[in-house]
Amino acid sequence: MEGVNFSKSLTRIFLATSGLLLVFFLVIHLAGLLLGVIAPITFELYAKALHATSWLVFAEFMLGAITLTHVFLTLTKVIKNSQNGNTSNLVSRRKDSLAVLAARSQPIGGIVLLFFLYIHLGELRFPRPADGSELSTLQLILASSGNLVAYILGSLALFLHLFHGIESSQRSLGFLTPLNSSLIRGLGRALSVIISTGFVLMTILLGRTSVFD
Repeated sequence: MEGVNFSKSLTRIFLATSGLLLVFFLVIHLAGLLLGVIAPITFELYAKALHATSWLVFAEFMLGAITLTHVFLTLTKVIKNSQNGNTSNLVSRRKDSLAVLAARSQPIGGIVLLFFLYIHLGELRFPRPADGSELSTLQLILASSGNLVAYILGSLALFLHLFHGIESSQRSLGFLTPLNSSLIRGLGRALSVIISTGFVLMTILLGRTSVFD
C-alpha cells in the first residue's frame, strides 16, 4: 500500500511540475507575440537569432517531452478517476460554478488543446516559416475566419484548463494550505485570465490588422 501511495504522490508531483513548466512557456510565448504586435521588425530579428542558436532543437525536444509527459499523466489520472468513480466534488462544495465547470471540462478541454496544438504546429513549425516571414505567415493564417475562430476557441479552452490546473498543481505540490488558499487561488485564476485573454487579443490583433503598418 505504501508503494501505491508513493507512486500516486510521484505522479501528482510530475503532473503538477510539468504543467507549471508549460505555464512558464506560455508566458514566454505570449511575451513574444506581444513583441510581434508592438515591434514587428524587432520580433523578426529576434526570431531569426533564436532559430540560429545551437540549443533550440534541444529546447524544443525538452518542451515536447514535457508536453507528452503532462498529456500522458493527465490521461492516466482521468482514466483512473473514472474507473474509481471519482467525480471530484471538492470544488462543488465551494459553490463555485466556474471552478466546477473548469474541473469537469478538463478531459474535453484537453482534447481541444491537443487538436489545436496539432493544427498550430502544422501551420507554423512543420515547416517553419522562412526568416523574416514568421509574422506575415501567422497573419495570413489568422486572416481566415475559420482559423481565427479555432485560435480563439483554443484560448478559451486554455483558460478553463489553467483556471483549474494552476490551483490543482499547488495542491499536489503541497503548497496550498488553509492560510494561503485564497491568495494562491486568486493569483492562479488571475494568471489564467491574463494568459488566455492575452492570446485572444494577440490573435485578433494579428488576424485583423497588418503588423507591418
